[in-house]
Amino acid sequence: MGKPVIYLDDYKVPAWRMETVKLSFDLDPQLTTVHACLTLSQDPAQEDVELSLDGENIELVELRVDGRLLEFDEYCVDERGLCIPGMRGKVVIDTCSRIRPSENSAMLGVYLSGGTEKGFLLSQCEAEGFRHVTWSIDRPDVLARYEVTLRADRARFPVLLAGGNPAGSGELADGRHWARFVDPQPKPAYLFALVAGQLDAIEDVHVTAEGRRVRLLIWADAAVVERCRHAMACLKAAMVWDEQNYGRNYQLDVFHVVATDDFTMGAMENTGLNIFNSRYLLADPLHATDDDYRHVLAVVAHEYFHNWTGNRITCRDWFQLCLKEGLTVYREQEFVSDEASRTLRRIEDVRILWRAQFSEDAGPLAHPVRPSSYTEINNFYTATVYEKGAEIVRMLATHLGKDGFRRGMDLYFDRHDGEAVTVEDFLAALGDANGCDLSAWLVWYTEAGTPMLEVSEKYDPLERRFELSVIQHRPATETQATARPIPLAAALFDDEGKPLALHREDVSPTSVESVLLLDGFAATFRFEQVPSKPILSLLRGFSAPVRIARDQDWGSLATLVGHDSDSFNRWLAGDALALRCFLAAMDGDPSAGGARDAWLTSLLAAFDTPDLDPATLAEMLTLADEATLSDALSSFDPDAVHEARTQLEVTMARRLESALLERYRTLAPASLEGMQAAAQARRRLRNRCLALLCRADEKHHALACSHYDDAVCLSDKLAALICLVHGADQRSEQRLKEFAAQYSAATTVMDKWFSVQATIPHRDTLHRVDALTRHEAFLWNKPNKIHALVLGFALRNPLAFHRQDGLGYRFAGDAICRVDKIMPQVAARLATAFAIWPRVEPQRRQLMRLEMQRIQRSTPLSTDLADILSRSLAAST
Repeated sequence: MGKPVIYLDDYKVPAWRMETVKLSFDLDPQLTTVHACLTLSQDPAQEDVELSLDGENIELVELRVDGRLLEFDEYCVDERGLCIPGMRGKVVIDTCSRIRPSENSAMLGVYLSGGTEKGFLLSQCEAEGFRHVTWSIDRPDVLARYEVTLRADRARFPVLLAGGNPAGSGELADGRHWARFVDPQPKPAYLFALVAGQLDAIEDVHVTAEGRRVRLLIWADAAVVERCRHAMACLKAAMVWDEQNYGRNYQLDVFHVVATDDFTMGAMENTGLNIFNSRYLLADPLHATDDDYRHVLAVVAHEYFHNWTGNRITCRDWFQLCLKEGLTVYREQEFVSDEASRTLRRIEDVRILWRAQFSEDAGPLAHPVRPSSYTEINNFYTATVYEKGAEIVRMLATHLGKDGFRRGMDLYFDRHDGEAVTVEDFLAALGDANGCDLSAWLVWYTEAGTPMLEVSEKYDPLERRFELSVIQHRPATETQATARPIPLAAALFDDEGKPLALHREDVSPTSVESVLLLDGFAATFRFEQVPSKPILSLLRGFSAPVRIARDQDWGSLATLVGHDSDSFNRWLAGDALALRCFLAAMDGDPSAGGARDAWLTSLLAAFDTPDLDPATLAEMLTLADEATLSDALSSFDPDAVHEARTQLEVTMARRLESALLERYRTLAPASLEGMQAAAQARRRLRNRCLALLCRADEKHHALACSHYDDAVCLSDKLAALICLVHGADQRSEQRLKEFAAQYSAATTVMDKWFSVQATIPHRDTLHRVDALTRHEAFLWNKPNKIHALVLGFALRNPLAFHRQDGLGYRFAGDAICRVDKIMPQVAARLATAFAIWPRVEPQRRQLMRLEMQRIQRSTPLSTDLADILSRSLAAST
């Protein structure tokens, strides 16, 4: 029996609330006993609603109400929950139940990480995992104060942790011990957490702006715990940043962070006890790339920022998931931008938005940022909720200005601390703090799809007036005829790339950038005293998540590449030129040479631009991936897309070969040492130069070999390995063996070894990937291995996945069926690789449809996977 559809419009306030939750665990991997004492109170207005507690995969041993043991006929228990008729007013419910962590392969609730003898116990409860721990009211708008006592064998589980502040510990008989934790802040059940096992820690102290001392501990296996030093530095930086930028201080006495290889998500923000997938926590130069370092910075900050935007202020219901995630992603983005390269972070965010969210908006899995219904909430941890949710917050911050947004956030924190709230509450706080009505922005949350803006320009030389006209076209998925407010950051340049002062009533005469608000379906914006026809730089910093239809000439784009004062828009203009070249190649347009020459000439000029950050130049030299490029096509042949992109990249590499080689040699290794942002930026450019040189001519593979041998950090070694392996160099297999031998004990690095091979751009890569599933380092019950090899193949290797014989689809389908029996959430993620099926050419379209139908006929299917398949197959072509 599948889950029922849940509708936002059906929301009702809880009939029962939990005031306090006292939990006692007797921990054992095979059979853990859980005692729970819940103090509950009934809403007087809903006296007719019986008391129901959520619970799944739990063995009920004993049930007491106000101390009295209930007989079997006094309650009803089924696969979804426990109902106790006749309860009224205020009651105390005591349950004793059993769970089996070692059998919990889904990793939802309490489960075992690692082997039976040496692994440790931990929990994951978002979104609805607490019901796999004990009987409770498992919904985010039911907040309670938690007291947790853990008991376990000291030799087997020397470390006992739970959320909140430590409140005592001691010894028990038979070599056992106990520890108690109390969380003074009311929280929903999904923020409960425990950890028990053999772990080592690094420790530090943070003194808050209020003068409170907070102990910081990061826990991991003894063999890798020293690789958490970077994460500790990131955590301390995030705590200081949140105090300085939002006035938010941490309130508990201790902050624990734990690393595990067994986690289906990236990390979890449980109050006082964050649990991390180890790939987002462990980092040192020999075991982590520069990208990994930035990911650790971002994810550590993200989970810490949830302390206020998600924990102290939480979601009223799971439809409001975008409220905590979108707001926290935005805060994370701004923090990383301040700590490292703002332009690089913005480019990375927009690349993800285009590749993941825009394509999601255009496919069968499209949904509003705040959906109106769901069957399985686990399937809505999507790019739309996270990335587009963050873009909405960014637009609001742009519209209100820095000071106005801070005022709004201060009011939001003051008004709603300790509450479960909605998107409307968030908009009201921002608006009330600034004396404005922001209700029109709600449409961004309630409607799916990406708006298309039709842009036209008009210049009157006699009046010296420039007019920018914008028409907003509704997405096909939109159900209401409501215009979305869209902030458009704009600037004007002359033919030489010099910025022009903007003469408008709403801006200072000395301003060179203006934020234009399109608050209807059409508008014309006028600029006076413009001396000549200007070059328009629009959507600076990607000020809104929209598509733009615009006829801008190649020369203007090339000028922006070379001179735009917004580094992001320099990159954006270059990307637009590259896209035109790609589309011309797909159409067989012989006039494409003009765009190509303008693009390559502008890239050559960028090499000589002294103020251009090396990381930005590296991104300008990086073509969009095939998924992003194909998004510009209504229907596409994956082979043709691959061929057009390959030829474009080869052309670029050969035209720039001399400049690339010179810059590669100029970036001497001595200037690349260390993990500071500047050194990382230089390495990024040097490694990109190497990749393009290997594209230009196989003779540069010798350079890649030297690069590999001389590498002093994983970034350089991995960059060279990819050049050799993806370039089919005869020495690549030996290098792969050497790499595996060197890193065989480092699971996070071996994941990269799998990924390098999964993404080899060749149709026969399927056979290699299939063989690698039998490699001793690959395990079907490890989420990170599945992501690296199988998902890497399905999502990042379109040439091999979209084989014309359908074998790539069959391999992925078999993997999905296999993983679904172990980790349903991971299987559902794998199934999203098929969501592109309505847009591929007819032969592959049919093969993908048939494969999804074959998977659908497999029984039993998890609700996670069944939901993804049914929504995908419901799409029309």
